[in-house]
Amino acid sequence: MTTQAQNFMRNGKIPEALSLLQNQLQQDPDNSDALYFAAVCARTGRSFTSAQAYLGTLLAREPGNSRGLQEQAHLYRDTGNAAAAIDAYGEALRANPALVASYRQRLTLLRDAGREQEANITAAQLQRVEALPKPLLGVTDLLAQGRILKAEQLCRQFLMQSPYNTEGMRLLADIGSRLGALEEANFLLESACELAPSDTALKIDLIRVLSKRQRFEESLEQADSLLRSAPQNLQFQSLKAIELLQLGHYEEAIKGFDGILTKLPGDAITLTSKGHALKTLGAGAKAIASYEAASITAQGGGEAWYALANLKTYNFSDTQIQKMGAQLADNPPLLDRIYLAFALGKAFEDRSDYQRSFDHYAMGNGLKRAQLNYQSEGFKREVDAQCNGITSDFMHAQGGLGHDAADPIFIVGMPRAGSTLLEQILASHSQVDGTRELPNILSLAQRLRRQRNDKGETPGYPGILADLSTESLQQLGKDFIEQTQVHRGDAPFFIDKMPNNFRHIALIKLILPRAKIIDARREAMACCFSNFKQLFAEGQEFSYDLADLGYYCRQYERLMGHWDSVLPNSVYRLQHEALLGDFEGELRGLLDFLELPFEESCLRFYENDRPVRTPSSEQVRQPLFRDSVEQWQNYAPWLEPLKSALNHEAY
Repeated sequence: MTTQAQNFMRNGKIPEALSLLQNQLQQDPDNSDALYFAAVCARTGRSFTSAQAYLGTLLAREPGNSRGLQEQAHLYRDTGNAAAAIDAYGEALRANPALVASYRQRLTLLRDAGREQEANITAAQLQRVEALPKPLLGVTDLLAQGRILKAEQLCRQFLMQSPYNTEGMRLLADIGSRLGALEEANFLLESACELAPSDTALKIDLIRVLSKRQRFEESLEQADSLLRSAPQNLQFQSLKAIELLQLGHYEEAIKGFDGILTKLPGDAITLTSKGHALKTLGAGAKAIASYEAASITAQGGGEAWYALANLKTYNFSDTQIQKMGAQLADNPPLLDRIYLAFALGKAFEDRSDYQRSFDHYAMGNGLKRAQLNYQSEGFKREVDAQCNGITSDFMHAQGGLGHDAADPIFIVGMPRAGSTLLEQILASHSQVDGTRELPNILSLAQRLRRQRNDKGETPGYPGILADLSTESLQQLGKDFIEQTQVHRGDAPFFIDKMPNNFRHIALIKLILPRAKIIDARREAMACCFSNFKQLFAEGQEFSYDLADLGYYCRQYERLMGHWDSVLPNSVYRLQHEALLGDFEGELRGLLDFLELPFEESCLRFYENDRPVRTPSSEQVRQPLFRDSVEQWQNYAPWLEPLKSALNHEAY
């Protein structure tokens, strides 16, 4: 029916098309295509109120729908609201950089408004997009729709015909980065930069991939090179400051941000980045001042509001809550709406207004979830593959073949289960370095997923593990130790607290058989709801829906049970609630497992001034507290989807 309506529209038969679409919407009120085309028809027919109603329904369901956002901009334009149209075209382009019509319309409106600097930037962006070969414009559009595998297929087909097209290489690197194939993305971007050394976009993407791989010395070198080419470029100055921050050069990074702020006073993004650096250093009061300064800016303050909430120890004033509510009601860009919704959830929670708090948490999660393509069944298939493919016999036969380093201590589990607290406690021991959530194991698993064996086959993951030779296992373990050296100090042991590594315990024990593994466990309702309240910087896509959370948690427990079966006594399980109840006793048991002597400094972990990057950074700088143990019960009336999912068998 939608296809027939499109044919009517192409032939100028707008009333007939709209009638068809209205009939379709009576049968299927949530049909995205029908809502979009109905909005187009209504606007074309000058029925602006109806057009807005269709768009309102569409964008409430799919807030990141780029065609809907572009149509909203067209509607603003046609109703004479040029300023709103400019902003809306900008949001449409953030959602989908392939929308040529949005560039053209935004450029016209900016020039009409006399905003020449913004118009020149938009003109350059339009020129770049119009120069793209049609297949690559299609790849860009597919990526915006989240159709990554289809985009990869189309991009590879194009590069078979044009292997030295640097934009094609850049897009394939972007796809690789999204899929976790960071080494391949790195190689593609380095090759593209050699072919087009003056292409700034390629260099920026290379810096970001190097940073994502946590090759921070290399990313800083690239950022420094870029800045030397244009010392006054504020974007390049910001890139270098961010890389300095990633490498742990906090004071130098803050100095860089301050330099930018002398030229762009009040810039929300820079103030927020500076706040992040100060927070990591433990300079809480200065971080708050920087976040507060960012939050009062006219645009881009959403992240700063959330950063204040994410301190966990900050309380908003009545005036701040009113301002956040007004900004949210103003329908800002999608990302700011998400930030504001989560921040207001925390603000009302602190006021014990749990109904309004949950409503805002639910809003933020709903907006975020609508951007994602997460499917719970996909994770179950992954767990099935591990449980079916990794047996006791296999691990016994392969055991002990990897690299013999005993340096790493892995803390795994659900996010928000107390891993940051455990790291802070252990990093207070003289023989242990705390690091961060290292991506190396996840990246290795993604690489192995695509690797061919000696027969030229691609058995996938974890099937490929059976094809790895002793030499390969030892080299992979050695590579891990060498690649993570940059994060370490002088202690003989170091922590990798990437929680998602629980998926890859077999891989860890194969390449590093002497590594220690701790499973940070927390009561399921408390842990899952804590995830629901958290807006993660990236990943953890399961956390934005209560039912998905419960399902993921039970699958995690199922997989950990499997590891207990095939790798007995290899994983030490530490229950968060038990740690709170008998801190010293649980600590001694943990140190015994790690074969470390007891040290009093671990009991005074909150005195450790090491940089902490996770959302719990302020909390782990305080003595143990039990406030959050039963916090979820305040929200019990609204958590039935979570309870139901947790009550189902994982199998």
